[in-house]
Amino acid sequence: MEMKPENPLSPDDAKTILDCIADGVFTVNKDMRIAYFNKTAEKMTGIPQHQAIGQYCFEVLRANICQKTCALKCTFETGKSISNVGVNILRADGTEIPVSISTAVLKDRDGNIVGGVESFRDLSALEELKKEIKRTYTFEDIVSKNHRILQIFDILPNIAENETTVLLQGPSGTGKELFARAIHNLSLRKKRPFIAVNCGALPDTLLESELFGYVKGAFTDAKKDKPGRFALAKGGTILLDEVDSLSPSTQVKLLRVIQEKEFEPLGATTPVKANVRIIAATKENLAQLVRKGDFRDDLFFRLNVIRIDLPPLVERRDDIPLLVNHFIDKFNRKMDRQIERVSDDVLALLMRYLFPGNVRELENIIEHAFVMCREIEIQLEHLPAELLHDPVLTELSAPHIAIQASNFERRKILTALEKHGWQRAETASALRMHRATLWRKMKKYGLLK
Repeated sequence: MEMKPENPLSPDDAKTILDCIADGVFTVNKDMRIAYFNKTAEKMTGIPQHQAIGQYCFEVLRANICQKTCALKCTFETGKSISNVGVNILRADGTEIPVSISTAVLKDRDGNIVGGVESFRDLSALEELKKEIKRTYTFEDIVSKNHRILQIFDILPNIAENETTVLLQGPSGTGKELFARAIHNLSLRKKRPFIAVNCGALPDTLLESELFGYVKGAFTDAKKDKPGRFALAKGGTILLDEVDSLSPSTQVKLLRVIQEKEFEPLGATTPVKANVRIIAATKENLAQLVRKGDFRDDLFFRLNVIRIDLPPLVERRDDIPLLVNHFIDKFNRKMDRQIERVSDDVLALLMRYLFPGNVRELENIIEHAFVMCREIEIQLEHLPAELLHDPVLTELSAPHIAIQASNFERRKILTALEKHGWQRAETASALRMHRATLWRKMKKYGLLK
């Protein structure tokens, strides 16, 4: 005997319930026009129910995926629900709100699709919490939660307040210029120029004129006066990167700038006052160079008043997840993408990698993955090939990593094909890749029937 509910819900009861929930909810017909719009949706979008009903959903939500990868349209095409996709919608007043959307199809009693439903949850509070956490571990443009870097964060304001010279030591790619800029931006000179000079990139014959400039007639091609980097940095800060590469003669001239606060352009007969703060940076150990006789001891003592030693990334592995998320946010904004994360396998590999190029290399790896990835999650196969085959990985050998990446992708494609009845169009849509790309990968992994 079939049991019937004693008090079946009426359509009005259902609407009352939907108006009471905290998520925005709307339904559309097969033409993507809104048929129902609950009170929370009205509040979140700033568009009254009576105005929203009858409009196309993209005219109301104005989400950043509406025109390219509409989740509701994808659900119509595949018949499959989508859950918790992060997007931004645009309120009627122009305010952008981060939301998490979920979609499903609506069917009649015969199983025919007659429309769709989409719910969206306001993530503003969550995003603010994320920003607050990020602010906790961010200083200027430097991101870290490593105790050694946080200790440097604590002393940077005190260093910035003074006019003394600073020496930044650390391997290439550790962010020496970022720290120099942070010192400048925290100082009283922040409104004046910040000039960075890579001393190792300029030949010794040009370096002196680049630093100190020259006057008309100083040499054959000197047709007019040219100010050097010290003159351009007047009132501000100059960063001398790779200071260890300075020739002995240039070291003498730099020593005079520090001691006498003046310099002479090439061909000049009178000195010029140097109103500039000097920050030096090097990947070498200057004290060792002094002991070897490769760097002047008196200049070293003038530069080494305040020294900041920056650790390589391999000594601050706790920063890797934070930096990965930072670079994902950066490249999402730069490339107008919606990548949300890296897979557990990718993060595990990055946590084992030795990063000879330090933070700069990690940034390059994530940028490469952004170019290769067309999904919301970065997988092993999106990483640079040389990383997957790097012999210095500490736990997994290179062949195992490459096989793991291929096996993972093959399993993912096979699962999606079986789920969608081997329909390539639906599978490609679910995997968020082009049909031609899916066919190529199916051929590669022996999945063509």
